[in-house]
Amino acid sequence: MKNHYILVAVAIIATAFSTQAQIQKGNILIGGNLANINLGLNDPKILSAEISPKAAWFIKDNLALGGYVDFGIETAKNSGTTTNYGIGALGRYYSGKEGEIVKHSRIFGELTAGFGGVNVSDADNTNGLNIGAGPGFAYFITPNIGLEVLLKYNSLVGLGSTPYQGNLNASFGFQIYLPGKSAANKVKNDVKESKL
Repeated sequence: MKNHYILVAVAIIATAFSTQAQIQKGNILIGGNLANINLGLNDPKILSAEISPKAAWFIKDNLALGGYVDFGIETAKNSGTTTNYGIGALGRYYSGKEGEIVKHSRIFGELTAGFGGVNVSDADNTNGLNIGAGPGFAYFITPNIGLEVLLKYNSLVGLGSTPYQGNLNASFGFQIYLPGKSAANKVKNDVKESKL
């Protein structure tokens, strides 16, 4: 008889999470993106990678606000090392209906603004205002985990030997969508009702 209650509770929890939109008000997004990954094994031996952790809160359905941190490095044998960094605010807006392109997917736009820099050890550098914007595509492999692709234009304006730098960057990401307090309370209430 206990196994029956456990199965019912698991079914209710799974249903509650699948019907709860990942991008609803109160939920939290935590994850990051990877870009510019290169491990050159031939000459010149190149190593490059960029990581961008993020966290955001859905202040209303489909709209999340939060922050990000960027760190990247590129180095090659017999050449200078390039480091880039950034920290700032981010906003995301998810549009359309779930599954319009592919089932369990959403299109979104991301805008970031903050302080950043690109510094090359033996050449130009820029440090200052960093602004980026671009579209993305999220595919939810589970109700709370999304894989994404993001194409973003980044501009950097500030001080240094080069006052402006811009690039178009494609990155791949992994995001976890955690239910907010209201969604967690709904699941608890559903489990309590199933036991009655």
